[in-house]
Amino acid sequence: MAEGRFATISGVSIHYHDEGQGPVLVMLQGSGPGATGWSNYSRNIAHFAKTHRVICPDLPGFGKSDMKPVDAPIPGWWAGVIIGLLDTLGIDKADFVGNSMGGMITLKIALEKPELISRMVLMGPGGGSPVSSVFPTEGIKTLVSFYDGPGPSLERLKSFTSQMVFDPGVLTNDLLKERFEAAMDPRIVAQPPMRPGPGGMPEELWRDARLTRLPHETLIIWGREDRVMPLDAGFTLMKQIPRARFLVMPQCGHWVQWEHADEFNRIVEGFLAP
Repeated sequence: MAEGRFATISGVSIHYHDEGQGPVLVMLQGSGPGATGWSNYSRNIAHFAKTHRVICPDLPGFGKSDMKPVDAPIPGWWAGVIIGLLDTLGIDKADFVGNSMGGMITLKIALEKPELISRMVLMGPGGGSPVSSVFPTEGIKTLVSFYDGPGPSLERLKSFTSQMVFDPGVLTNDLLKERFEAAMDPRIVAQPPMRPGPGGMPEELWRDARLTRLPHETLIIWGREDRVMPLDAGFTLMKQIPRARFLVMPQCGHWVQWEHADEFNRIVEGFLAP
């Protein structure tokens, strides 16, 4: 893993990776125990850094960044931090790739600061509403409750990550060990970023009428077998965002960019081509 950098945004220290040169591509991670920007995009950053300047932060509450305040609204507070990071780096416009929670943050930025985003790729993003699936899913329940009850353990992490992919056999011991070590950071154990707090539940972005006025070329990608964010949660977003495309990946769970990295890289590269 390459060495990251740090920036302070409104008193919050943000750890981020800054790789390559060219048009700026911001990659925002999903949530879950042990998640970091690098772990989410370890199979993608090097590919896109050949043609782009890739900015990949650890969201506050994850990795080496500071914690997210317990009363901070989701995803609005994170969106504000990312907007502040780009301002600090002197970036006035970028393409965005967001996985899960990172997709929800990308959407929030698009709603609040549409001029900051050129094009956006959303993989299994939060912010939609399932048409027929039961929600919250077991994957979401496991994610939120990981630090509760008997507390975190390697077995609970293995159970959680197995819900993220179509074939749990692809999960390596090294991956599980890396994520468990990150998940056991005492700061995160004491203040899990996804535990519901005074800030309330995540905002239902699909209810925001501004979605129908977003100008951005948008690519929504979903794993057909996603057990965390059900496929039909994307239908509301696809229907409302005027220039949205919807791509369904077969034999794929919630980690599209990880499970089908080569295909994901090719598709997104084509979408982002000038």
